[in-house]
Amino acid sequence: MRRLIVFSLITMLLAASAAPALAYGPRIKDVAKLQGVRSNQLVGYGLVVGLAGTGDSDKSTFTVQSIVNMLKNFGITISTSQLKPKNVGAVMVTAQLPPFIKPGDTIDITVSSLGDAKSLQGGTLLQTPLKAANGAVYAVGQGPLSVGGFSAGGGGASQQKNFPTVGTIPGGAIVERDVPTQFEAGGSVVFVLNKPDFTTASRISEAVDRRFGPISRASDAGSVSVFVPLEYTGNLVGFIAALEELPVTPDSAAKVVVNERTGTVVMGGNVTIDTVAVAQGGLTVRVSSSTEVSQPPPFSGGSTVVTQNKSVDAKEQQAPLIVLPATANVSDLVSALNAVGATPRDVISILQAIKAAGALHAELQLI
Repeated sequence: MRRLIVFSLITMLLAASAAPALAYGPRIKDVAKLQGVRSNQLVGYGLVVGLAGTGDSDKSTFTVQSIVNMLKNFGITISTSQLKPKNVGAVMVTAQLPPFIKPGDTIDITVSSLGDAKSLQGGTLLQTPLKAANGAVYAVGQGPLSVGGFSAGGGGASQQKNFPTVGTIPGGAIVERDVPTQFEAGGSVVFVLNKPDFTTASRISEAVDRRFGPISRASDAGSVSVFVPLEYTGNLVGFIAALEELPVTPDSAAKVVVNERTGTVVMGGNVTIDTVAVAQGGLTVRVSSSTEVSQPPPFSGGSTVVTQNKSVDAKEQQAPLIVLPATANVSDLVSALNAVGATPRDVISILQAIKAAGALHAELQLI
């Protein structure tokens, strides 16, 4: 009886551990996006007020002119020579307008100094229209800034953390109009791959056909067209949601990414090499210096002489010649390189030499 209970518990644990792997595997929505559904960039020019003497100087003439124009809208006429805009800063405001967002919703905005302001800390952005590339206003931003840094100084010394001339306003812009999104054309929807690949596109089409029948077609390496079945004509959102949840295994080309500045090497799991011989060794040159003092005998009339003696010692480490067999996975390649005793920077040189020899079947990318 006890054995039966233990066996049942083990079965339940194995089932529970296997379920997340299936539920959280790659899906179509993880490797592709719906064509026509995208964000839009917004930009605007505004003024930040309330700065404690850290705003733009008189040299920023556009800031002075902007203040004059703003006050004129409130019925106040003032000369540019009368302004000292140390508490005001001209800024550029940027934002991303997500798809399907509606008027009245709020979006986050980023505020960046345009003049010579030292800090935007403690400032408040005045009402700023945010325009798209077509020149239409889609949102209006305003509110107090949140600056993730500071700048302080005095007496010739100063200290700065991060960038105090850039700030954000979470939910600081109100959407005034939405962008019409058209993702259905001719009774079909199109999925665009994040990374175009013929194999991945074919697998997406096969996954859709297994679930709904022959309704999809891989147009090229970057897009898959799916025809909407008749039963989903009135429920397009449900159909797209069902498509996005279909599991799919993406494919990628073999690649080795090398960062020579940090000595970082990242290799994909499908990197293979042919049989190749590698010799790893190093030459160490050590220069040492010693001081000798020559003391003349007493009453000889000579003088003390100090001399510097330098010696050079060159030592070359033994470089074993190791044959790396043809491997089918990255684990064998890493184990073989570790057996040579190579450091990360040595691995970079070895991989470059193996690639030059034509034995590395992967793209070698330097960043």
